[in-house]
Formats: sequence, C-alpha cells, structure tokens
Amino acid sequence: MNEQQQPAADPFGHVWTADQLMAAEFPPPKWAVPGVLCEGVSILAGPPKVGKSWLSLGLGLSIASGAAAFGSIHIDAGPVLYLALEDTARRLQTRMTRMLGDDQAAPHGLTLVTQCPPLPEGGDRAIAGWLHRNANARLVVIDVFAKVRGHSSGNQQQYEADYEAVGRIKRVADHFGIAVVLVHHVRKAAAEDFLATVSGTNGIAGAADAVLVLERGRNNADGVLHVTGRDVEESDYALSFDPSRGAWTMLEGPAIEHVVADTRAEILRYLRTNPCKTPKEIADALTANADNVRRTCSRMYESGQLTRDNNGRYFLPS
Repeated sequence: MNEQQQPAADPFGHVWTADQLMAAEFPPPKWAVPGVLCEGVSILAGPPKVGKSWLSLGLGLSIASGAAAFGSIHIDAGPVLYLALEDTARRLQTRMTRMLGDDQAAPHGLTLVTQCPPLPEGGDRAIAGWLHRNANARLVVIDVFAKVRGHSSGNQQQYEADYEAVGRIKRVADHFGIAVVLVHHVRKAAAEDFLATVSGTNGIAGAADAVLVLERGRNNADGVLHVTGRDVEESDYALSFDPSRGAWTMLEGPAIEHVVADTRAEILRYLRTNPCKTPKEIADALTANADNVRRTCSRMYESGQLTRDNNGRYFLPS
C-alpha cells in the first residue's frame, strides 16, 4: 500500500461502542482527600482573608506527612507541591511554625515555591517536570491561580479565555492523574447558588472538575465548605477554624446546624438598624450565602424571632 492509500487517522482518537465501553475496566479515581479532593482540577474559592491559604497549606502538610486531613479524614501520604505565589519564604516559615506547633516535624515531602512563570510561558512545563520527578505525588496547590493564568489573546471572548486558562493546567492534571487545587476569589455579591459566586465567567467553573467554595462570617470560628464536581458528591461540610494554630477541622453533623446560630445573630444585628429587608438584601449586606439566609429567616419567623410582611420583608418584632 503506497502512501496515498494509507488510511487516515481517526479524528476522534479512541472510539468505543457502547458494549465495549461497558466491558472496559478503568482504575478508580485517585483521591487526595477522600470525598473532598479528587484527581483533576479543583477550584478553591472564597472571599479575601477567609482562610483559603490556611486550608490549602494545611492540606499540603497533612498529605505530605500522612496526617488526617481536617483532623479526621484518613489520607494516603505522598509528595505535595505548594506554589505560594503571594507569600515570602519568611511568611511561610512563620505560618508553618504556628501550624506544626512544638510536637510535629516539618515533612520533607512538601515542596514550597514562591515564584512560577505563567502557565503559557512555561509554568505548566515546570509543574509537569516536578511531577515527573515525584511519580507518587498526591497534590499540587497553586495559590493563587491569577498569578499564573497568563494573559488571554486579544481576539478571545472572556469565557473562552477563562476556559482555556483552566484547561491548560487540567491537561497536566489529567496526564499525571493528580489533584490540582487552584486557589481563587469570589465575587463581592452573594448568590443563591455558590457556583455563581466564583469570580470570572462560567468558563472557570466549567473547565474545572470540581469547585469548592469556603464561607465563613467575619470574626466567626465556624464556616462551610461547599463542594460539587464531576467525581465528587455535592456536599456541604461544616468546618471550624482555630486561629491560634491556623487549623481547619471538620465538624460532625449537617453544616447548617453549625452556622445557623451565627447567622441568626448576624441577621438580628443587621435588621435592628436596617429593618424591612428581603433575605436577598440581607445576604448581600452580610456577604453571606443567600440560600442559608433565606432558610434561616424562615426558621426565625416560625420561632417568633422575626416578623415579615406580605412582600417577604423581615423585621424585628415590636
């Protein structure tokens, strides 16, 4: 068969018939933190100073040392790459000193760097090179994603630019079967769907395999980690933050049971000086989850803590 008679390569790549696909055997997905962080790209979003860096560095320390994640979830130990792109070496040392305390040694398996080229300019190759040298790695954290995403071309729509920016590091994650966490920000406005709070277009969340949104009221110890994704069951986890150790721990029971008391107090304080507000207006003012606020206002009305008018606006009882 001469060159002109060679069959063309299949443009679809690997093709299965339905019966072939059902008969195929695939390895189970690899979890960095079972039930929370699976292989692939996960967005970890939250407001500034809510504790995203403490959470992601804490997970890095736990996985690198083989300690329980969030104080209670058993994990498989392995090397971790942490790109702390908004920190200095001195600040990282101070932070880890507080987190490790006097009784824990710093794990050799955690690699920390404070500089990385943008992904389109070699950052993805640098991360891939580290993964080549650490074949049993469990986690890569990029804190923050904005530092390495690079600039979009002038003729790209913003959705396409966001999707491609996440897609570049996703190709690395998929090739190595590694969990990659992109620390990101949320919009200032609250939204009923936590996915809608992720900063940027829907291309950010759409290209990622999972989205985690961390919420914590200012000066509150308890928070909620909202999780959803392709391989992750959608869940809300109640967390508690210990500022003396910089540690996030997971609380038992439904998340709403832990945050409702703090939410009620914030709602009462707000309505005392700002009466007759809808749950959406209250959530926007408190930068809180609108769905939690709506449920909480309804429960407070049923228990007599609040009254409401025919337009659904709440205020304190006379």
